[in-house]
Amino acid sequence: MTTLNSKLKMIKTKMRVGRGIGSGKGKTSGRGVKGQKSRSGVAIKSFEGGQMPLYRRLPKRGFNSISKKEIAILNLEQIQSFIDKNSFKSSDLLNSKLLKKLKLINKNSKKLKILGNGEIKKKINIEADLVSKSALKKLEKVGSSIQLKK
Repeated sequence: MTTLNSKLKMIKTKMRVGRGIGSGKGKTSGRGVKGQKSRSGVAIKSFEGGQMPLYRRLPKRGFNSISKKEIAILNLEQIQSFIDKNSFKSSDLLNSKLLKKLKLINKNSKKLKILGNGEIKKKINIEADLVSKSALKKLEKVGSSIQLKK
């Protein structure tokens, strides 16, 4: 059975500094004597004693956009070369899941866009997020079906 006394011992009270030498944190309040660090309102972030700090020694490089969308682009000529190499059959449903499995597009890509560069000879079923007008025209000419995901 726990008593009220034992519950109070579990709660650690905040150390009150600067309340006399009897408290153990009196006079200088545990900050030592003199110097910049003993004063209030001082923060010496990444100060390395006069040595050139690390954040200034390293070069500034690149830029990562927050709003960048990971879109994998695939041209019709690439699709045709994959069919010629027998990476997949023209009867298969060509979607981002299949392309990621075959490692033909990056696994981190969120969407798939079909572009109209090159020609396609065989009829193929495609499921993509985006498609260009020229690619759509060329695919319809061959008789391919394309499903756009919302």
